[in-house]
Amino acid sequence: MPASDGKVQPLTTVRSGLYSNLDVRESASSPVLIANWQSMTNPPEVVRVDLTGKHTLLTGFTESETSTIDWQPPREFWTKTKNGKNVHSFLVLPPAFDESKKYPLLVFMHGGPHQSLKDQWFVRWNYHLLTAPGYVVLLPNYTGSPGYGEKFAADINKDVLRGPAGEINDAADDAIRRFAFIDGTRQAAGGASYGGYLANWMEGNTTRYKCLFSHAGLTNNVSMWGTTDGGYYWELRYGGPAWEAKGQWLDQDPLRYAANFKTPMLVTHGGADLRVPLGQGLEMFKLLQRKRVPSRLIVFPDENHWIQKGENARFFFDEVFAWLKKYL
Repeated sequence: MPASDGKVQPLTTVRSGLYSNLDVRESASSPVLIANWQSMTNPPEVVRVDLTGKHTLLTGFTESETSTIDWQPPREFWTKTKNGKNVHSFLVLPPAFDESKKYPLLVFMHGGPHQSLKDQWFVRWNYHLLTAPGYVVLLPNYTGSPGYGEKFAADINKDVLRGPAGEINDAADDAIRRFAFIDGTRQAAGGASYGGYLANWMEGNTTRYKCLFSHAGLTNNVSMWGTTDGGYYWELRYGGPAWEAKGQWLDQDPLRYAANFKTPMLVTHGGADLRVPLGQGLEMFKLLQRKRVPSRLIVFPDENHWIQKGENARFFFDEVFAWLKKYL
């Protein structure tokens, strides 16, 4: 970006992976960029990038440990959704992938909502771990995701659940049309935080999924406002405080659609979560039980908004995979 006019000028295009922790070394004979580089199939390493955009690995921290693991390269595609948006998605394939076979589809919905699913190595939600039981995993970057322009990111404030959920379902339909190896009769979905909020919305607004899982998901907009550590954010998004609740406060609230709950759901939550307090998970589970929907609740008393302890993470994924195996 030149200082004279402030206009962005692309210098090179990154075809795959993600660079971070950038540091320009001007003392070299020719300036170079030192950075971390990672992708879905490459854990982070330190690289040197020259002026042409070519990068050279300077480290090999994980080479010996990962060289024998079957990480399939992701597919990418764009979907023109029913609400007129262009939504970018990744499709992650299972180990020992065979294009002639049929695989169930697992839709993973990111949190935030101002996050995006990138070609990066994600420890907490490792995409290849999600594929390990034999699933094709769809990673849709719905409205609200950064990296696709400020308007695309900000538009979620006008339509917090219905629009993004529709885009996700449209992307799933598009994936099924594009890729013959996806078994469209076997679909599941899940996510955490805002992704859990979307899973809770899906519970009352579609029956396309065989089962759902929701971690740290929101259930009741008003009680969320009263207990979260970020209540001010909800007022900005929904247009005022809870006692003036109208519009999206009420219309786009999973609680309001509990009469439609039918899909088996696994609900998990951290007992020390201040962002989406435990009560949200308890409310969701109570609604599911009241509606006699097959459901299971798991609370991690020693975790907050994220599951960070190794033994808890292993238990969490074991339970998610058991749930998917049972219903998908």
